[in-house]
Amino acid sequence: MRQSQLFTKTRREAPKDEVSKNAQLLIRAGYIHKEMAGVYSYLPLGLRVQNKIRQIVREEMNKIGGQELIMTSLQRKELWEKTKRWSDEAVDVWFKSELKAGGEVGFGWSHEEPIAEMMKNYVASFRDLPIYVYQFQTKLRNELRAKSGIMRGREFVMKDMYSFCLGEEDHTRFYNQSIDAYTRVYERLGIGDDTFVTFASGGAFTQFSHEFQTIVETGEDTIYINREKKIAINQEVLNEKTLKSLGVSREELEEVKTAEVGNIFNFGTQKSEDLGLHYKNEKGEQIPVWMGSYGIGITRLMGVLVDKFADAKGIVWPEAVAPFRVHLIELGGDNEDVKREAEELYRELESAGVEVLWDDREARAGEKFADSDLIGIPLRIVVSEKTLAAGKFECTERASGKAEHRSLSELIGYLS
Repeated sequence: MRQSQLFTKTRREAPKDEVSKNAQLLIRAGYIHKEMAGVYSYLPLGLRVQNKIRQIVREEMNKIGGQELIMTSLQRKELWEKTKRWSDEAVDVWFKSELKAGGEVGFGWSHEEPIAEMMKNYVASFRDLPIYVYQFQTKLRNELRAKSGIMRGREFVMKDMYSFCLGEEDHTRFYNQSIDAYTRVYERLGIGDDTFVTFASGGAFTQFSHEFQTIVETGEDTIYINREKKIAINQEVLNEKTLKSLGVSREELEEVKTAEVGNIFNFGTQKSEDLGLHYKNEKGEQIPVWMGSYGIGITRLMGVLVDKFADAKGIVWPEAVAPFRVHLIELGGDNEDVKREAEELYRELESAGVEVLWDDREARAGEKFADSDLIGIPLRIVVSEKTLAAGKFECTERASGKAEHRSLSELIGYLS
């Protein structure tokens, strides 16, 4: 992509009412646009990042047998009344509206009830199970305080997966496979070492759950970890009973600030019993299906990556999710040789399958470098009169600041 054709522009300042680090940087760099508190539009650069996070998650969900679908955001009142989760006392983040034809409708904050209801059309016998389905869905939650940018929004994208199993043994097997899959996701995103499977409260879902918490100073949560034993406990369930069950003492635990990047819930058969989701076993008996739910906040992850890796100059994207692999900076003014060299390099890299953002704008060198630092693409390559004379390109890694000069063949080899 030529940067001159990108309709978004970088900004020196973020909106005055935006207090979160991730949103400030993403707005300034042209990744997102703030519509209102907790609600953001994703611009071309932001959508590229979001789609790369989705693809990593998609690949890992498919590896464990997940089938992708997409469900409606509109929710039937009577369905949620069956599980006693329609009332605002049970779930305090509902967005609801009146239908012109009469009746009330909700906007999806989660999808356990409708997806279980849907499965009644496809599950009859033990031969139909297990089933694992997932979606990337826009969720709507009426959060009282939306002050953490895209890490806690009123509208956000979530990957939610649901498992339907014959019983507890089958469910436990898949539950553990999901933990492994989530671990691979975070490793691929570059946060594996600082992300912990955390014992936590189930909130509006179940009594207890497991969260995936990533250490980051701007996080809203506090957890207690033992790095050696890989044990982590959310502050909300830190008590003697929990410590004893996990075989750890309070003195062994380190307090850290974290952001939740995923969660998994074991529903058992309660939802299936409430909604009438059963299968016939080999004896012809009606057995309730065992259910689980598995969530990853896609847009939240994007915010966590910004908060965790950004420096004083701007965003620093992990290579796996950066909008482009290379930021090509052309510094030549009216020098036709520089323009020609930059275009040739652009085409060579594209032919080699390298994603490139080419800054071909008429702008000062200082402005181009500042924008490049803010946008945070992993490798910056400069083409200038100086590099033409040297016969090598100036290549600088965004994360480390390490600079080297490489010939075209060396550069292609490095990027390959």
